[in-house]
Amino acid sequence: MTAPVRAGLTSRTRLWVAFALVHGWLTVLGVVVAPSSSFYDVDLYRFWMYQGLDQGSWPVLDHTWVYPAGAILPMVVPGLVSTWSTAGYALAWCAMIAGLNAGALALLLSPGSRPGGRGRSLTGVSTLGAWWWLAYLLLMGPVAIGRLDAVVAPLMMVALALATRSERGVALASALLTFGAWIKVAPGALLLPLAAAVRRPIRRVVVPAAGVCVVVVAAVAAGGGMSRLFDFLSTQESRGLQVESTGATPWMLASLVRRDVVIRLNEKLITYEVSGPGTASAARVLDLLLPALVAALAVALLVARRRGHAAESLLPAALTLLAVLIVTNKVGSPQFLTWLAAPVAVVLTTSAGWLPRWASVAAVVGLVAAGLTQIVFPWEYIPLLTGNVVVSTVLALRNVCLLVILACGGVGLVSVARAPRGDVVAAESRGPAQPAAPVESTT
Repeated sequence: MTAPVRAGLTSRTRLWVAFALVHGWLTVLGVVVAPSSSFYDVDLYRFWMYQGLDQGSWPVLDHTWVYPAGAILPMVVPGLVSTWSTAGYALAWCAMIAGLNAGALALLLSPGSRPGGRGRSLTGVSTLGAWWWLAYLLLMGPVAIGRLDAVVAPLMMVALALATRSERGVALASALLTFGAWIKVAPGALLLPLAAAVRRPIRRVVVPAAGVCVVVVAAVAAGGGMSRLFDFLSTQESRGLQVESTGATPWMLASLVRRDVVIRLNEKLITYEVSGPGTASAARVLDLLLPALVAALAVALLVARRRGHAAESLLPAALTLLAVLIVTNKVGSPQFLTWLAAPVAVVLTTSAGWLPRWASVAAVVGLVAAGLTQIVFPWEYIPLLTGNVVVSTVLALRNVCLLVILACGGVGLVSVARAPRGDVVAAESRGPAQPAAPVESTT
């Protein structure tokens, strides 16, 4: 066995040991140290599955629910272990998340066929993305595994990784993203840049996505829940600006010095929102800003496609779109940051020795944002609600980091779209998302 091979094996062994330690630590934090705050939602999942498995009353099928119908599946898996024990369900939940993350990590580290499906092995797969992802999870804290978003985050990572390897992988990526959207809506947004990045979007993206939707709708219809299939969409209409959201930042800072800006509990949704002069208008602006930014992103994708750089647009577009969904969201829950891990980890893994500047900055700022997020939630959330200046400042800095990440993705996408027109056939033959050579010195 050669020295480089031994070094590689040692490095991967250390990586898997670190994986186990990180997930073990996050499990201890969520199950033992701070279960009532960081794993409150997990116990809510247990209650819903108790109602279904033990009492026969299922979300969507029997009553209105805040989540899409597919969310029942990941919740019911740990419910098969226990619906009576809070700790038992939580441990089973953590084991499930660790299993999903292990699968995503294994794919990140595995060699695969080169884009274009020619069957040649990828060499020099970087472990940088894997190490970055573990650091990101550790810095985010227990919320990184204690929410439903922890299920869709590895699905998005696997989907993007598959899409960067071959056009054949795009169909599976589309199916995974659609399935993820039936659990939590965000993964479905990535179908837009995925469709723009391939030569046959109808065949590779639309058909697999439609197939998954048919299966889900048929299952819900068979259970008698068709009338409630899309009820989860209406739950967002009554939301104001949640305290953690980026849009709420000016008012959260103003609440420290103004009595007409207050933090109140939305009892219907059990979330804390900031209320004061202009907050209602800001919420309406965010509702308009989201589709406007998505439309701008679609234009950039179209330009990149026409210039023969569709493949290279996938990862920066994915990061931009996910950041848009967070920055323009009235909710701003801390677990949303798990979404950003997928495009960053994949681009770090597939960089092949050359890392775009936008990706480098996004990776560093992402780690800072993750660490600041854990400070706010779960450890200092109560002081935040009671007007603590230090914690409010930490939250504001975290939200500035999110804006920087959005800008990084936008710069990367615009750089790809503005690159000189190349040979379209040659560019597309590299596959759906092969990392491109530097297109501008500013990226």
